[in-house]
Amino acid sequence: MRGIYSSVTDIRRKVFTEVARLAYEGGDYSRIEELPYKIVPGEKASYRESIFLERAIVGERLRLAIGLPLRPVDEHSRLAEGVEDSAVAEKYYEPPLVNIIKFACNSCPDKLVSVTDGCQGCLAHPCKEVCPKGAISMVHGKSVIDQSKCIKCGRCVEACPYHAIIKQERPCAAACGMNAIGSDELGRASIDYDKCVSCGMCIVNCPFGAISDKGQIFQLIQSIKRGDRVFAAVAPAFVGQLGPKVTPERLKAAMKRLGFADVAEVAVGADLCTIDEAEDFVKKVPAEQPFMATSCCPAWSVMAKKLFPDLAPNISMALTPMVLTARLLKKEHKNCKVAFIGPCSAKKLEASRRSVRSDVDFVLTFEEVMGMFEAKGVDFDEITEEHPLREGTAAGRGFAVSGGVAAAVADVIQREHPGHEVKIMAAQGLADCKKMLTIARTGKYDGYLLEGMACPGGCVAGAGTLQPIAKATATVNVYKNQAQEKNALDSKYEITLPLLLEED
Repeated sequence: MRGIYSSVTDIRRKVFTEVARLAYEGGDYSRIEELPYKIVPGEKASYRESIFLERAIVGERLRLAIGLPLRPVDEHSRLAEGVEDSAVAEKYYEPPLVNIIKFACNSCPDKLVSVTDGCQGCLAHPCKEVCPKGAISMVHGKSVIDQSKCIKCGRCVEACPYHAIIKQERPCAAACGMNAIGSDELGRASIDYDKCVSCGMCIVNCPFGAISDKGQIFQLIQSIKRGDRVFAAVAPAFVGQLGPKVTPERLKAAMKRLGFADVAEVAVGADLCTIDEAEDFVKKVPAEQPFMATSCCPAWSVMAKKLFPDLAPNISMALTPMVLTARLLKKEHKNCKVAFIGPCSAKKLEASRRSVRSDVDFVLTFEEVMGMFEAKGVDFDEITEEHPLREGTAAGRGFAVSGGVAAAVADVIQREHPGHEVKIMAAQGLADCKKMLTIARTGKYDGYLLEGMACPGGCVAGAGTLQPIAKATATVNVYKNQAQEKNALDSKYEITLPLLLEED
């Protein structure tokens, strides 16, 4: 649903805007109790059966955006409960990161095969003939499915010449490559957090807006107001995500109006990650391990370690572009804070790790930052300053799209070791990533560099993005081609890499 400004998008944007405004204005934060009435005004419901339900859902969204837990439905609790304690400049979310607002869930069926009005009652009735369980019969000239016998195999769906039989699946579950979404006792979606890797695909695929992750907008703004020098480390996928007027040349000026001290391209960290992974690949494959898999996507690497623990040693130990960029900033600007601005929910999970907390202080999605722009009333037409981003190479910028990471690593290897063969296999979406590792386990990918991306399309398809995937990919490719330097080895920060890899 990216690129479609729907009612769900509108409500999310208003929630992020009001949370940002609440933080910027300060004062008595208990006025959060009034915000559901501001976001959902009037007496008549617009989207659901009750305006009171709409406001209750907005209330929980506000809490999650501040980083607070959902309130128990069966106990009385104020909306403002815990808000004052969250008005701090340092706070990491408390698990779980991804949450289902139960009373916003439509209780969609897990899987359902049904006959629509398009059934023509044809003489051949191939649907009946191909059903392996005899679940289809003809009643009054129309196909009828006995749900007690149906195994949801979908053979009737494929056989119907009129496409009159449909197979439905809960959208959030269909999007989850970890099979982490099931149903609770009331038929509402539930998350198995032992399986969940916080990729956020359920968030963007729920058409009822019932799923959301926790945020740090509130705490980031507290840090800015406190006087901290907060640097925005912006992921390569940003191009076009913050609106057509926020061009790469205007980005710095726009972010400074939010209170950021300056802006850095995470493409720089991507270049350093590329160099590190290239060195590892040449050194270790096949001498020490059969293949190597990239490390930059946290949801992919966590999935691999959860489901394929025997293959975990083959996942690169290189620091991610986010962490390398943050370390670089903190080496250059002592006592600064770093906010990663990107497309990804899983980056919030990564930044919460104890090994990363000292490097990355805040993680916000592009969608959350748009709320900050609206809260501050930033008029992009007034921004005339141009500060072109020139630090990252084309290789680093290409990390945003599927295939870009492996291609960048291969290019470095070819320059440093001409003729060294680098066989590549790339997968996008966790379901396909699992298939890739299953095949790798058989030895078919020995000698390969494997790239895994949790989101179909790569980072441009992350849960915090706003643009259609194809459009975002094309925009990033234009931005990539505009880079003055092409290979990661051309980065002026290459000499800094050993220093950044040192443990403090």
